[in-house]
Amino acid sequence: MRRSVRRWTRLAVLLAVAVAVERSEAGPLPGPIPAEVIRVVDGDTLEVRAEIWVAQTVVTFVRLAGIDAPELRGACGGERTLAAAATERLRGLLPPGARLLLHEVEHGKFAGRVIARVTLPDGRDLGAGLLLAGLAQPYAGGRRAEWC
Repeated sequence: MRRSVRRWTRLAVLLAVAVAVERSEAGPLPGPIPAEVIRVVDGDTLEVRAEIWVAQTVVTFVRLAGIDAPELRGACGGERTLAAAATERLRGLLPPGARLLLHEVEHGKFAGRVIARVTLPDGRDLGAGLLLAGLAQPYAGGRRAEWC
């Protein structure tokens, strides 16, 4: 019995990997993918537990798509101050356990992180909110803008 369960579990994992590889070659995963906040890392990165399949979750880091927030270890005091404000803004909206939705999920350039547009259940876009508050700049890849 145990051997049979292990065999089916391995088969399910292989199937999930095959689907994921095929999906990643097809482009972004459109979503919405329900997720729960584990923690806010900084002004544009979250750690979440995402529901990827029935009763299947994955823990991953998510960078907010389309924005660049200042760095907590920035080059000048002004950047570090803005970074702290952006981080606190997200923490205020997203306490641990808060629910959110991931859209247009893509591989990030760093291992273990994805890039996604993130919305609250009421439809508010987190990246757009940070842009409107002046706590982030538009970002489409490449070199980061200067904050100092």
